[in-house]
Amino acid sequence: MNLETISSRPHQKDFNFDSQKLDIVEIEAMPKIKIDTEIPKSENPPETGKSNTLRYDPQAITAIYSKRPLQVWKRRISILWTFLLFAFGLWFDKITNNTTKNEKKRAISLREILTNLGPAFIKVGQALSTRPDLASPTYLDELTKLQDQLPAFPNQVAYHFIEEELGFPPEEIYAELTPDPIAAASLGQVYKGKLKTGEIVAVKVQRPGLAESIALDIYILRTLAIWANKNIKRLRSNLVAIMDEFGTRIFEEMDYTQEGRNAEKFQQLYGHLKDIYVPKIYWQYTGRRVLTMEWITGTKLTNLEAIKAKNIDAKYLIEIGVQCSLRQLLEHGFFHADPHPGNLLASPDGKLVYLDFGMMSEVKPYQRYGLLEAVVHLVNRDFDALAQDYVKLEFLTPETDLTPIIPALAGVFNNALGASVAELNFKSITDQLSALMYEYPFRVPAYYALIIRSLVTLEGIAINVDPNFKVLSKAYPYVAKRLLTDPAPELRTSLKDLLFKDGDFRWNRLENLLRNASNSDDYDISNVLDQAIEFLLSERGDFIRVRLVEELINSLDSASINTFINARNKVSEWLGIKVEKTTVNKPNNPAQQKRAEHIKNIWQIIQDTPSFDAMQLVQLVPNILVKPEMQKVGQQVAGGLTQKAIARLIRQLLLSPEYSDTNSNGHQSKTQPQLSLPVSSSAFSY
Repeated sequence: MNLETISSRPHQKDFNFDSQKLDIVEIEAMPKIKIDTEIPKSENPPETGKSNTLRYDPQAITAIYSKRPLQVWKRRISILWTFLLFAFGLWFDKITNNTTKNEKKRAISLREILTNLGPAFIKVGQALSTRPDLASPTYLDELTKLQDQLPAFPNQVAYHFIEEELGFPPEEIYAELTPDPIAAASLGQVYKGKLKTGEIVAVKVQRPGLAESIALDIYILRTLAIWANKNIKRLRSNLVAIMDEFGTRIFEEMDYTQEGRNAEKFQQLYGHLKDIYVPKIYWQYTGRRVLTMEWITGTKLTNLEAIKAKNIDAKYLIEIGVQCSLRQLLEHGFFHADPHPGNLLASPDGKLVYLDFGMMSEVKPYQRYGLLEAVVHLVNRDFDALAQDYVKLEFLTPETDLTPIIPALAGVFNNALGASVAELNFKSITDQLSALMYEYPFRVPAYYALIIRSLVTLEGIAINVDPNFKVLSKAYPYVAKRLLTDPAPELRTSLKDLLFKDGDFRWNRLENLLRNASNSDDYDISNVLDQAIEFLLSERGDFIRVRLVEELINSLDSASINTFINARNKVSEWLGIKVEKTTVNKPNNPAQQKRAEHIKNIWQIIQDTPSFDAMQLVQLVPNILVKPEMQKVGQQVAGGLTQKAIARLIRQLLLSPEYSDTNSNGHQSKTQPQLSLPVSSSAFSY
């Protein structure tokens, strides 16, 4: 593997661009692969198969650095010595009671250490900068500078890259270009420019010597992971696989053409969502080390004062970000793995702008459905099924004995869940799981590490905007919508598990699902009704039809009695005939009353849902009635009502006038009446 080396040469002339400095997302050079330097002549991205790529190859990296022990040990000692000195400073502050006094000084020192150690360590600092629950405000202020305020490299190097990648010097490509970069991050720096066709653009140029620097650090971290896996017996997670996943992603970041493809795929999948915006890529002016994209004027989500001054609701944008992240992780599986504040902007018109698509990852379909099933089992506190979910998601091997793990999961989540799942945050979940995974034979899949990084980072931004923000409470409407509308067999089973318990239908769960789902922007109640009817009339819905027949028989029988009694009382009143008043039969079973209340609420929720169309529902009725399954239901209901009517007639003939009717549950509503026989024997004359 050839590691890239960069040479510099006298820079081209600087361009003046009269503009104010605006907040811009960290334009971290998230490059990815080595590609032809010839400038594309079309609006389409270059074909991946035709490019010479620079990909992560751990064997090739090992082959190179195993022959350079002096360089490797020099780097190791440098890293270790640097952090030992920092740790000594913290210890000395503590014993001299100067921790508060020197906090600013130590925060600056940590930022400088991470900056000097290079891109791999800068990314650690960026992740930490989003966690107000892990670092003090003083440290957060300094670490935030790692997002787009790193030292820039010389213009002449940047201009040289532009000419090498695009085939022309900058002055022949851009009408204007800022004389200095307006932002610099771990992998590159950004200039604001103007194309000769008039479009305002951001021009991102990669740092020199990037591939060699990153490859060396990954090699050192990977060898440490190999040693840890071999020598730390309690360590069951495959740290080497996690490092390889990280290496693959960061090497992908070293190709801006791949980032451009990622941006366009992201736009295709999520750009249609309400208040989500993805900038345009200009392929004619993009190469492996240079990316030209639409300029976005915006404000970081963490700059609350500026956002408030522009009358933008930061909390709303965070909610939009949560919904978008859920679709990334659970719907399409293509997700932004680096959503730190530098990559998320609030546009002047109140949209959430995503930037920097270098570090992306994917969740496979079985993993997506496994995560959704795990949420359902967590809600149900079904820890047996949750343990099986961990097997499906590759946290546990199929041969693992789950017997001791199930009660351990119950202990962890019963404590964490408290009264409501919506009150949880991802940080509390991951903290609870960490201890559990250490004690039992769990292993962390590589894909999971990036998912948690993405979600925890997003939650960190949310907490900064609103300390009381609960990500799961905002996520549940989407989960409810998926459970109600996704036809996948896995989720149909999960929905059944959620709604049925010990053969009883939990109407309160259905009401809660419908209420939450109605808060999801793209929720379509007509789709839910269509799928509900389809499921009801299928073989899988047979168990529901049995319960439906029982409910219909009891409800219609009760309604017919009430109707008859009301009509008889009214007619008798008109004709002036005195008859013994009979009260309308009302359900006296609390469970029945509660069920009736839930059904009433469910119908109201359906009617109040914006996408509900009563006429569409009416049009479905003829098609439903001609279905053989529905005709069978009708026959069963008619037969059941007939049996009840005959039974009632027999009771009226054989029981005393104060006969006892049965309620809808089949129990007598009175302890009287008893069988009444005539006193006179003449009644038995033949």
